[in-house]
Amino acid sequence: MFVIIAGGGRTGAQLAAVLLSENYQVRVIEHRLELLARLHRELPTEVIYEGSPIDPQVLEGAGIRNTQVLAATTDTDANNLVLCYMAREMFNVPRIIARVNNPRNAWLFNENFYVDVALNSANVLAHLIQEEMSLGDMMTLLKLRRGRYSLVEEKIPPGAKAIGVAIKDLGLPDQCVIAGIIRHGKVILPRGDTALELEDEVLAVTNQDGARCLAELFAPPGKKD
Repeated sequence: MFVIIAGGGRTGAQLAAVLLSENYQVRVIEHRLELLARLHRELPTEVIYEGSPIDPQVLEGAGIRNTQVLAATTDTDANNLVLCYMAREMFNVPRIIARVNNPRNAWLFNENFYVDVALNSANVLAHLIQEEMSLGDMMTLLKLRRGRYSLVEEKIPPGAKAIGVAIKDLGLPDQCVIAGIIRHGKVILPRGDTALELEDEVLAVTNQDGARCLAELFAPPGKKD
């Protein structure tokens, strides 16, 4: 897959490094000299395309007509919105993802500017902190579907309500699925009749309501949310 990252700040550079490690074809567009110097130290030279990300000729030269995904990660919301609009209207890019710098501007990042996915880092971080405050020892490993769902992990402590109970009898809501159990260093693919044991590490895909239910089932005696 070919991905163009418009903006070579910390977010864009980190995204490029992650994608390159997964063998994606990547091009990072940046024109600020101080950022270009750092990018050339951190990324392969052939990945970097020098020029203004909001210049249509620069986008064309970077290969936008052949890209499957554009990630607009500049540090200016106005530029990111312009990028998204141009990418779809002028170059028909199939998938467009945009960074929201100022949470107050999040309402603008919608279908009117052809934004398929808007990532509001301040909002995501705030929700992660909120979850860690309310879910005790549960760890959020990954956010899914724009933060509506999470992949979470929790180790079952002594005295937890879930010990010895089959998964089908836990009373979990529909939007909470136990996807895996790590037991004695081995991964178990759970079934409905799989009973949970002390010190099982449980992996679940869930929304917030399901996460609260799991936190209650896995809490040690006497512990309150």
